[in-house]
Amino acid sequence: MHKIILLLLIITSLSCGSSKKTNLDEDVTKTKFASEINASEIKEHLYVLASDILEGRKTGEKGQKMAANYLTAYYENLGLKAPKGYDDYRQEIPKEFFNKQSRSSSENIVAYIKGSEFPEEFIIISAHYDHLGKKGDVVYNGADDDASGTTALMEIAQAFQVAKKNGSGPKRSILFLSLTGEEVGLFGSKFYVSHPIFPLENTVVNLNIDMIGRVDKKHKTRTNYIYLIGADKLSKELHDLSEEANKKYTQLKLDYTYNDDKDPNRYYYRSDHYNFAKNDIPVIFYFNGEHEDYHEPTDTADKINYDLLAKRTQLVFYTAWEIANRENRLVVDDK
Repeated sequence: MHKIILLLLIITSLSCGSSKKTNLDEDVTKTKFASEINASEIKEHLYVLASDILEGRKTGEKGQKMAANYLTAYYENLGLKAPKGYDDYRQEIPKEFFNKQSRSSSENIVAYIKGSEFPEEFIIISAHYDHLGKKGDVVYNGADDDASGTTALMEIAQAFQVAKKNGSGPKRSILFLSLTGEEVGLFGSKFYVSHPIFPLENTVVNLNIDMIGRVDKKHKTRTNYIYLIGADKLSKELHDLSEEANKKYTQLKLDYTYNDDKDPNRYYYRSDHYNFAKNDIPVIFYFNGEHEDYHEPTDTADKINYDLLAKRTQLVFYTAWEIANRENRLVVDDK
């Protein structure tokens, strides 16, 4: 009898040791691929997207088209696939859809990685790449709004693609969605949800990145923060997962000030995630808050905090990784 008990104790000990080793290996893997996201690469891309040459990236105009070309070339160079039927990575939006807010047609840019175990379930990571354009000869560069989110999305796509090439691709599919027309009325996301490339009922979550490269007045002396909006609105499980990912990997101060339903700024309704939330898709909106250069020509690349931008980007990556690789799909709460 004593021998049997001893044998059971040994087996249990070995099993626990194996589990701890597996979890440790997973953490090392995640951290390895998160390190693909770095400040120097972000800075290189952001200086291009927020340059005067792109003329403020106004929806339907030359600068926005140049930015679209930059993104498609980047995804092609990474070896990322375009969804079937969108071989040039462009989801075309006709001029008429913009309700006279654009002089011509425009396009969302789409690239994706197919999941290894749950390929019909999709995580959408988004950022809008348009801005305000020019007023006379003055360029509104939109470095924080939203070249910061666009470069974050590019780096996250790269990190997941490197993981896939190294045999650690996501279990669920991930769509990298660069949206047009946000500044003139959230038109890019409106078009996507009304013309979804992948079924909305199969969309697990939208992680939306809009302005994550600066610091607002509230946090001038304590810059290690990010505002999160919407995480608990439709899925408490998403909120808890997000909190745990941050606690474990990035240790940012998660500020929920603007998540309050009574907040007068109503940011929950003011960026592209809201069009997904309206369709009962859980969302998180990542945001650094407004600053003195918001929607001004002084929102330039030299004012971005690149190390902080990289760290915030890694938080989105870790959160997406957890959602993509967990055994069960995120639970949407009952209304």
